[in-house]
Amino acid sequence: MNQTTTTASQTEPRIAFIQACWHRDIVDQARDSFAAEIEKHGINPDRVDYFEVPGAFEIPLRAKLLSKSGQYGANVASALVVDGGIYRHEFVSSAVIDALMRVQLETEVPIISAVLAPQIFHEHGDHREFFLNHFRIKGGEAASACAAVMQEEWKTPKTELRQASA
Repeated sequence: MNQTTTTASQTEPRIAFIQACWHRDIVDQARDSFAAEIEKHGINPDRVDYFEVPGAFEIPLRAKLLSKSGQYGANVASALVVDGGIYRHEFVSSAVIDALMRVQLETEVPIISAVLAPQIFHEHGDHREFFLNHFRIKGGEAASACAAVMQEEWKTPKTELRQASA
C-alpha cells in the first residue's frame, strides 16, 4: 500500500519575503535579520521563500501574484526608497505602500512592510552605517509582526471570518 503522509510544514502556509535590489547591501540586512529571528517565534525558516525584484515599485505586483497563488499566509516587503534627485521619493514610497495595502485588502493575505523612505539619505559612512543597523532592527520587527499575523491566521480560519461577517 502506497500511503502519503502530510506533515505540518506541508499544510501550514508559507511566508514570502520580497525585497528590492536597490541599495541591496542595506536591504539585505532586513532579510538576514528576519531569517535569524523568525525561528525564535516558532516558525520553521524552511517555510520562508525569498524573492527579489528590481525596485520598490515592483514589490506590490509580486506580492499580489504570490498572494493569489494560495501558497502564502503572509508577505514581507523590504526596500529602501531614497530621494534620487530626479523625482521625489515620497511619491514612490506612497505609491508602494498604498499598493501594498490594496493587495492586502484584496487578497486577504497580510503584508508586513519594511519599506522605508528616510527624509535624508547620503551615501557617506555615517548614514550607511545608521541604515545598515536600522534595517537589521526592522528585519527583526518584521519577523515578530509576521509571526503574530500568522498565528492569528491559524487561530481563525478564513471561512469562519467570512461567515462571521455575513
